[in-house]
Amino acid sequence: MSKYRFSLSGADARREGVIESDSFRAAVDALGEQVSVHTGDLLEIGVNGFPPARYQCVGEIQSLPVWMPARSLAA
Repeated sequence: MSKYRFSLSGADARREGVIESDSFRAAVDALGEQVSVHTGDLLEIGVNGFPPARYQCVGEIQSLPVWMPARSLAA
């Protein structure tokens, strides 16, 4: 199992932590089941040694968040 570090930022709070999973997709799905996610929240998730992937919650389907790649910030 891999350890994925995550940061979830919303209008009200910011949460950080580690989630263990066999795959990246399973880690993102498990995070959506374990942590309260709302439309507009930003997720950064990845493994040590690599830059994190950035996603934004754009809604939900069957009580699970729908993630889209977050737009990059201009330099």
